[in-house]
Amino acid sequence: MSNLPLSADLIADANARELFALDEDYDALGRKLERTGIDIDAIKTRVAGFSLAVPSWGAGRGGTRFAKFPIAGEPANVHEKLADCAVINQLSRVTPRVSPHFPWDKVSDYAALREEAASMGLGFDAVNSNTFQDQPGQAHSYNTGSLSSTVEATRQQAVEHNIECIEIGQQLGSTDLTVWVGDGTNFPGQQDFARSLDRYLDAAAQVYAALPGEWRMLLEHKMFEPAFYSTVISDWGSSILAAQQLGPKAKCLVDLGHHAPNVNIEQIVARLHRFGKLGGFHFNDSKYGDDDLDSGSINPHQLFLVFNELVEAELNPRANDEGGFNPSYMIDQSHNVTDPIESMLSSAEAITQCYAKALLVDREALHAAQDSNDTMMAFQALRRAYNVDVAPILAKARMEAGGAIDVLGTYRQSQWRPRKAQERKAVGLGAGIV
Repeated sequence: MSNLPLSADLIADANARELFALDEDYDALGRKLERTGIDIDAIKTRVAGFSLAVPSWGAGRGGTRFAKFPIAGEPANVHEKLADCAVINQLSRVTPRVSPHFPWDKVSDYAALREEAASMGLGFDAVNSNTFQDQPGQAHSYNTGSLSSTVEATRQQAVEHNIECIEIGQQLGSTDLTVWVGDGTNFPGQQDFARSLDRYLDAAAQVYAALPGEWRMLLEHKMFEPAFYSTVISDWGSSILAAQQLGPKAKCLVDLGHHAPNVNIEQIVARLHRFGKLGGFHFNDSKYGDDDLDSGSINPHQLFLVFNELVEAELNPRANDEGGFNPSYMIDQSHNVTDPIESMLSSAEAITQCYAKALLVDREALHAAQDSNDTMMAFQALRRAYNVDVAPILAKARMEAGGAIDVLGTYRQSQWRPRKAQERKAVGLGAGIV
């Protein structure tokens, strides 16, 4: 790592101002946890081993349905995106991987891109295909769908693009392909539900057959958008059925925003794990639909309950889960009114906090209460862990890894965004969503 974006001295000086207070808070929390038989240093070690990916596209401004409002210093290409992602990881120390999206992040030399990322302390996570959007010079439009299109040539184009993404991913060191399609209908009768799913499965099987040995194909479901009457892979049931038909290397990817309001997502996590099909998780938050809001900004308790199931799954691996419990975690948000770096720093903190709180759950007490049908004590086992302020644990782990105690304060002190506003070419106005 020879090309870190921020000065190590800047982070060290900022930490020096916060260290005395952090030590006091950490020691006080350690004494509190010790009374319940929990070793704070053991929890800190687990937290230090936790990581998730950030999306390359998340480094730029998102958009409302009607317009995009760029900010000065926004990244205009994958190289600038990597630099911003490196800032996030250097400060937070929990986001060492970037998930690229193609063709948005296409370059001529992927070996050089991998070296560039490594020089900034980054690797690559799952590669993402794009068959929901037409590109300049594209032979066939996706206005009829992609993997489920009634047009055979369009389906084949989508298959070939996904295989191309696999080939790019191999050069970048990735081992996962995320497949999300916007295929669906806006009118009753527009498509035959059964035949459209058959076409999707036939096309997806061609992509699956191209997976290298240790690769996984992560199927992402979404209830609506851009199709609003029906979606081909609309829910976890459709996703797991497709994954089971495709084979053991096909897994299900859960996005927090891709469900109907009030759906019990933590139960979905448990169900997918039960059948060995939990492949990954995209973290964001939602108020009304697929809002892609910052993780933990609306319903942090749900995020904690999701992690309670993820930790439970980690502690109880299933024999039918080929490759073991190894979910791909990624932030997946649209930053429409904030600095994307600040949003992803805040979200990384919220996600890691919920993971740490889930580690504090007294599993023995929880299971005993469940087995004896003691509803209140089972609930309290979760509530006690949720009520603990784990911020000192996270800050201590970050600092010891070279990150910042106060990530947002140190980021603003670095003047990264104002400096990039002077150096980077303006992105310009956009026409909605991404």
